[in-house]
Parts: sequence; C-alpha cells; structure tokens
Amino acid sequence: MSDDLVFLYERSAKIYPRAVDGRFQRLRKAAVFWLLGMYYAFPWFNWDGRQMVLFDLPARKFYVFGWVVWPQDFIFLAAFLVACALSLFFFTALAGRLWCGYACPQTVWTEVFLWIEHHTEGDRNARMRLDKEPMSWRKFRIKASKQALWIGVALWTGFTFVGFFTPIRQLALDFPMQWDLTRWFWTLFYGAATYGNAAYLREQVCKYMCPYARFQSAMLDRDSLIISYDEMRGEPRGARRRQVPDRAQRLATGSSPSAAELGDCIDCKACVLVCPTGIDIRKGLQYECIGCAACIDACDEVMDKVGYPRGLVRYSTENAIQGQPTHILRPRVIVYALVLLTLGASVLLGVMLKKPLIVDVIRDRGALYRFASDGQVENAYQVKLIHKRETAAMFRLRVLTPGLELIAPANIAVEPGEVRNVAVTLRQPEDAAKGAKDVVIEVIDLSDDSVRVQETTRFFGPT
Repeated sequence: MSDDLVFLYERSAKIYPRAVDGRFQRLRKAAVFWLLGMYYAFPWFNWDGRQMVLFDLPARKFYVFGWVVWPQDFIFLAAFLVACALSLFFFTALAGRLWCGYACPQTVWTEVFLWIEHHTEGDRNARMRLDKEPMSWRKFRIKASKQALWIGVALWTGFTFVGFFTPIRQLALDFPMQWDLTRWFWTLFYGAATYGNAAYLREQVCKYMCPYARFQSAMLDRDSLIISYDEMRGEPRGARRRQVPDRAQRLATGSSPSAAELGDCIDCKACVLVCPTGIDIRKGLQYECIGCAACIDACDEVMDKVGYPRGLVRYSTENAIQGQPTHILRPRVIVYALVLLTLGASVLLGVMLKKPLIVDVIRDRGALYRFASDGQVENAYQVKLIHKRETAAMFRLRVLTPGLELIAPANIAVEPGEVRNVAVTLRQPEDAAKGAKDVVIEVIDLSDDSVRVQETTRFFGPT
C-alpha cells in the first residue's frame, strides 16, 4: 500500500492580484464610480417631491425618475428584463464578457473591497508578507482597519438597499429605535451578502457560482472580440535584456540566433499576477476569464519597458489572431441588434401611449338580471377606476348604448393613485330587454376631456 496521499479536493489558494494602471483599468474605475454613484445617490434625490427611485411594495407602485409604474404596467418591466437578457447575448457575441468585467455587481463591489485592501495592507507583495507574519499589534491594527472599512461599506450597502423600498430619509431618521425586524433583517442580510461575496468569495463566485461562466461559450464564435494572447508573436517565451528589438527587427538586423528565435513574450508573468481570477491568459480563452482586461494593461506596460510594440495581449478575434478575415457585423449580431431596437421602440411607444386611467367593468355574479319595483330589468356592475396620475380628478360615467338608463353617482372624486370601486346599475324596460346584448360604458375625466375610456360589457334580460 502506498504512503502517498492523494487529495481529491484542495482548498482554493488565496489570489493576490497586483494593482495595475492602464486605459482599461481607468475605464473600469470610471464604471465603478458611475454605477456605485447611482446606487448610493439615487435614493437621496427627489423628483417631483418624491424619492427619485422608490419601489413602494405596500402601495404596489414603483417610482422611477418621475414615472409611476403600476402593477398593470409590469408588462414594461417584463419587456425591460427581456431586453437585458438580449443585451447580454448581444454584447457577449460582439465583445465577450463586457458585463462581467465592467458592470456586474460582483465585480464592482469586489473592486471596491480590493481597493480598501490595497489601501490598508499595501500591494501584492506586502499583502503576501503580512499574511505570512505571526500575529502582532501591527498586523492586528492593519487587519482590523481593513475589516472595519469592509463592514462599513457592506452595512451602508445594505442600508441603501432597504432605502430603495422604504423612503430613505425617513429610514435614516427612524434609525435605530424605530426600525422593525424587517428593516434590520434586510439591511444585515444584504450587507452580509455583500461582505461575504466581495471580501472572501470573490473570484469563486465568478468561477463556480455564476452560471454565465458556463454557457458563455455558446454565445461566442471565432469573430467575437475577446481578450487574446497573440501566440504567433509571443512564442517561444524567454527572458532577455531590456531594449532588445522585437522579433521582426531582430531577424532583419541579424541578431544572434537565440535572440531571434525568441518571441516577444519575456515570460514575466505580469498578466498572471494582475488577474483577479488567477488564470494565465497565455493558455487561451478560459471560462474563468471575466474580461476585466487587467492583463492587457499589464502586458502593454511591460512591452513599453522592453521596447516592443503593444498588443501582445489585446482585444481581438480568434480569426484575426490567426491572420484570417474578421466579420464583426455578422448575422447573429445584426439579429440581436434588430430585436433590441424593435423591443426598445415598442416599450417607448407603449410608455408614450400609456393611458392615465384604467377602467374595468365587472358584472354582479349573483344573478344575471333582476326586476325593479316598476317592472324594469336591471343588471348590477362594479366599475373599477384606477387613477394613475398624481393629482386628484373628477370622473363621470355614462352609457353609450341607446335605450339603457345608467344609475350611478353624478360625479366620482378619485384621489391621486387611488383605486376606486363604484357600484352602478343599468336598467331597461322589460319589453326591450330581451336576451343578451353588448353595452358600452364610458368614463370621462372632467378636468381633462381628452381622457375618455370606454369599456364593453354584457346586459342580460329574460329570453
């Protein structure tokens, strides 16, 4: 029996990504500031005297930039979610994991927590040395400072999350004595989720928990722009002195055979050291790659130092890397774009034509008809008025079908955002009320004559 131990499951080694600067990292920082700025700031701004973004679940209304979304408008929310899914397909087919690298909440908050870690513990080598040191007052102070900042950001994130569902100014005034269990739970739950995912799980979420990493290959093809290592230019790898001409110049000037045979990759592993998921992009596209382009900035920096052209690692297509023609505008990209444009135009048109009043006429299910004291045939209804404007209004009902009498309040006052049920009765003489017929009830806004809604229902009489 062998004494060798084989571990089927090994604990993931902690990744210490090195900080890097460059055009793509500056773009990512701008995206982080923009996205987190919207998240943390939007609840504090008002629009028309109301919180600019508020999801009022008890009232079943969403307020988004002055637009009130009612339950009847959730078709627009469904269309928006479909558009988001199609956008993911479109941008992935066009340029890989742009969402993961620049806009995914996991990436955004992980970046913030990495900045805090870098600010408190130092760059990659300093963090590695600190973790290997035995516990001391210095190490405890540094780790405690980092944890305090992490917890502060996580709790503020949880508080802001609750502020999207409860008016955040009142939420802050009620803290902490008037908070109920629901507010405490969601603040702590969302804060703990942010803390755990961004502080510790990090790349594990992208590699093992996110399903997108697994099915992205179905949306990519040889013409998709992805982060690529130019193997034809970079191989074989090898260390060399600085300011050595690139391969083409070395061959043209008759440099030594050993130098001429080397590719432009000096095997510095800078692309590996900056990768937040710890992969080596030189091995080709891998599902762990989140498209953050840190390896591009790191490699360009090294190429500048050794005097080689940039672009050894770059955004490119598989066809372009192999010297074949590339087609960015191809059928799948065009189809995605057309569907997105059509969906967006439909939603915009629907919002523009959205009526401020919804009318629903419901027949009394107790009886098809009844006889009044004077012998006329009556049908009873409930007219539901959903007033979607933010100002009070006065409505009037009338029946457009000849020969029918409407018994209803003369004027109906409805408050802003109110759902009002009005009991009405239609009556007709017995000799004219034979069988079933369609009738039209119209609701008119007395303050805005252009708001007229007609609803068709049925009137029943004896056969």
